[in-house]
Amino acid sequence: MEQDSCIINSPLGFTQITGDANGISTITVLNSNEKITDIIPETLQDCVYQLHEYFEGNRKEFNLTLNPEGTSFQKSVWDALSKIPYGKTASYLELSKQLGDVKAIRAVANANGKNPLWIVIPCHRVIGSDGSLTGYAGGLHRKKWLLEHESPYKQQSLF
Repeated sequence: MEQDSCIINSPLGFTQITGDANGISTITVLNSNEKITDIIPETLQDCVYQLHEYFEGNRKEFNLTLNPEGTSFQKSVWDALSKIPYGKTASYLELSKQLGDVKAIRAVANANGKNPLWIVIPCHRVIGSDGSLTGYAGGLHRKKWLLEHESPYKQQSLF
């Protein structure tokens, strides 16, 4: 079955969404300018709507049927990521402990980096044990923006 696809614009760049009647498969931020989709396929409309609400600051949790492709281990990591609350962060070490194997930290980080559902599975909420931003497939500038967007403590401008 062929997947539906669309490209939308977000505050962090052009975003491609793919999915079908079984759920959303991928949400990817693109590093290039793309043509925005004129007519959003019906199977993707709710996802587009919820992402717009998120970027407007009106949504903290997503309610979508997800259908990402990955190994059972990757899916267990992505499930754990989905449980990190909006406005909070967790370290790779915390996730490894939560998954029952403190030695799996590299595997957890690898699965985190292969997350196919940008923002909806919030891999941006994972930071280093020392509080550093660490790597992010979408670029550290996007990770920083997302964490600031979700922070309950908004930076006030002095000028």
